[in-house]
Amino acid sequence: MKKEILDCRGMSCPQPVVETKKRLSALSAGSLDVLVDNETAKNNILKLAASLNISSAVKEEAGIYTISLLKEEDSISVSGAPDKKILLVTSDRLGHGSDELGVILMKSFFYALTESRKLPKAIYFINSAVKLTCAQSPVLDSLQKLTARGVELYSCGLCLDFFQLKDKLQIGEITNMYDIVEQITGNLVTKI
Repeated sequence: MKKEILDCRGMSCPQPVVETKKRLSALSAGSLDVLVDNETAKNNILKLAASLNISSAVKEEAGIYTISLLKEEDSISVSGAPDKKILLVTSDRLGHGSDELGVILMKSFFYALTESRKLPKAIYFINSAVKLTCAQSPVLDSLQKLTARGVELYSCGLCLDFFQLKDKLQIGEITNMYDIVEQITGNLVTKI
């Protein structure tokens, strides 16, 4: 049986989970030992293993967790086909509290979304979220990857005008509130 080691020490969330998932997808059968240096990464990898029906065991030594994963068959599907869901993004930051943390979380969210098996059909950006589709956006690379995988991106034209960003739009199309209403009332919508 093939045994591999993946060193994710020093990586920030969600990189340990994303790298583990990639390695598991490439592994048809065998074991994978993942090294992480924090409890959050350990717990996230254990959740990933459980969601994929992969057996796992953990050993901790001097603050380093070794998560042993056993994949018995190539059972992980990596379909990148978009779903019928719509994602409505309403801010250029994720969550409330610290603006600095909100920017970091938004970047992390879109990175994780590019690595996800389940993608939305489209993402609509309104209010300050339109800044994410414009020049200098910290998530442009992730948005380009999503469009390459078939996700449609739409920015509210009124919002772009309000922030004086229409000429700075880098990705996706300009839409209007009527179209946004039509899409979000006719599909399953997740708001962030």
